Amino acid sequence: MSAPQPVGWVIAGAGWVASDHMAPAVAASPGSRVVAVVDRDLAAAERLAARFPGARACRDVAGAAEVPGAQVVYVATPNHAHRPVVEDAAAAGLAVLCEKPLAASLSDAQRLVAACSAAGIFAATAYDQRFHPAHRAAARLVASGSLGTVTAVRIVYGCWLPPDWVPENHPGHDNWRADPARAGGGAYVDLAPHGIDLVGALLGEDIVRATTHQQRRVQDYPVDDGSVLVGTTASGVLVSVHNSYNTADTLPRRRLEIVGTRGQLVATNTMGQDAGGRLELIDAADGCSVPVPFDTGLSPFTVQVQAVEAALAGRTAWPYPLDRDLRLLGLMHDAVPVTTSDDFEELLR
Repeated sequence: MSAPQPVGWVIAGAGWVASDHMAPAVAASPGSRVVAVVDRDLAAAERLAARFPGARACRDVAGAAEVPGAQVVYVATPNHAHRPVVEDAAAAGLAVLCEKPLAASLSDAQRLVAACSAAGIFAATAYDQRFHPAHRAAARLVASGSLGTVTAVRIVYGCWLPPDWVPENHPGHDNWRADPARAGGGAYVDLAPHGIDLVGALLGEDIVRATTHQQRRVQDYPVDDGSVLVGTTASGVLVSVHNSYNTADTLPRRRLEIVGTRGQLVATNTMGQDAGGRLELIDAADGCSVPVPFDTGLSPFTVQVQAVEAALAGRTAWPYPLDRDLRLLGLMHDAVPVTTSDDFEELLR
């Protein structure tokens, strides 16, 4: 029996996250390969495609769908372009892994999910933090009962993102994350989805009620540079998710705490795109902490790629339905205290 062919990936959007994180993750997995790169800037597509033997550069998904072996589209364009790219992929019968948030507006996200459902394709949101080895180890400890009754989850995920920020080694890119038309918001829209999703992955239950406060305090742009979401799960676990574009990179700015009656898990420098960080378990009986082992060299993006491979091959079921991700995006929108949904859209734009 011949060995199965590697999953053929189309990377749509040749920017920083795709180039520096997703592309290396696909390359690191024997079960995957990049067959095409799509970008309106064909030169950018060509530069990224050149890293993969035989990969083609295309201006649109329709062209990439004709490349032999194309199976799944990783969507890493600016947020406002997610919906049309996903709709094109669905129309071509390709599977989709779409970066968070699903879209710059809730209405676009709803249309995106509807298109995937109508086409009957595999579709998922690219929440890499679900797959960080430290977070998966934490989820196993929670499920084992090692923490006793979980009472709270606290997440801090910050960075320094000035108006003129450009990704390292990516000259010519602009900071679209601070453009309300393309991003749909600022730190809240960009970073909070990770924490909101991660709570469900860690606890096995999602946030069901939340409220959010935003700030525009440091950075000179028309979107928020900080936010705090406070919520609760159905069973009563209290959750706080603090995100910022105004925390200096030299300061402690990435921390996850899961508090229980018998112990507490503390993860530092695990929130983000990179492998590594630290996870420790503090015993409530004596206050002593012990390190929790996990694979510090394994990128969460690589684990995510392998999970998609397994789902497409039917080896395992994908545990995060797109409807669930849409529901959490709706919760996130509703958590901002404004009078109407139209006001929220206007606030983000």
